[in-house]
Amino acid sequence: MKLSAQSTTIPALPWPPLPMLRFILLFLALLLVLFVAELTSPVERHVILPFTAVLADASAWIIHLFDGSTVANGKLIQNASGTFIVSIERGCNGIEAVIILISAILAFPSPWKHRVLGLVLGFVAIQMLNLVRIVSLFYLGLWSPVWFKWFHEYLWQALIVLDALIVFLVWLRYLPQSPREPGTLAVAD
Repeated sequence: MKLSAQSTTIPALPWPPLPMLRFILLFLALLLVLFVAELTSPVERHVILPFTAVLADASAWIIHLFDGSTVANGKLIQNASGTFIVSIERGCNGIEAVIILISAILAFPSPWKHRVLGLVLGFVAIQMLNLVRIVSLFYLGLWSPVWFKWFHEYLWQALIVLDALIVFLVWLRYLPQSPREPGTLAVAD
């Protein structure tokens, strides 16, 4: 038996692959457009502030289950004595994480029914975690301003954005696989 070495030429693939480049560019463009839109006065007045007020009401309702003296007024949540007030400001309402998720889902090539489902379920998942965040911060603020500051500025900010990433990855996992064309090769690094 005779062994011989054969040389095969593998064609060079573009880096980054064109679909990946398309995703990255579209994702960045959508991020830019949505973040700029979020900063405009009409969006602030007609979308952000009303949404934040609903978020404050929902948070106060949850807190009210444990402490009947909590009230919400607009974007403010306070205990009955008024000694502690939480104001849900820009960046604390989960909208930025939702914008990241929207941009990623819309930029990824997939059927529209899966995109819409991902957007709806992703929005709900992010806002449910955000409710936990707001309620926990309210109680942390009552208990310790130092812990409130640390959880607010470091831990919860990162967790909300991480939630958007996890939701996107879970959404990718449940996308239907497109069949490969015969004769194509999947290359894994």
